[in-house]
Amino acid sequence: MSRNPPIEPDWPGADLVEKGLRDASTGAMTIEALLVHIGAPRLRRVGIDVPAWGGGEAGPERALYEALLKEHDRDAHSRYNALIRRLVSFEHAAEHAATRARRGM
Repeated sequence: MSRNPPIEPDWPGADLVEKGLRDASTGAMTIEALLVHIGAPRLRRVGIDVPAWGGGEAGPERALYEALLKEHDRDAHSRYNALIRRLVSFEHAAEHAATRARRGM
C-alpha cells in the first residue's frame, strides 16, 4: 500500500482506517474495510491507496449498514452514523496534512 501522507496514529479514526486498509487489501469485508471503501474517493485524493470495491452492486454503504444490523440490530443506525463521523474526521485530518505537505510546512 502506498501512503502519502503517512497515517498518523493520533488522527481521529486512524485505528479504523489502518485496520480497514489491512482488511480491504486481503479482500475481507469487515466493518472497517467497508468504511474504508466508503471513504475511498477522498482517501485516494490524499494519496492513500484503497483497493477497488469488489463487494457487489449494493455498494459499501449498504453492505456496512447490513453488517451493522447483524451485529448491533436496533443500534445499527446510530453506529453507522458514528462510524461515518469518525471517517469524515479522519479524512479532514488527512486532507489538512496533505495541504501542509504540498505547501512545504
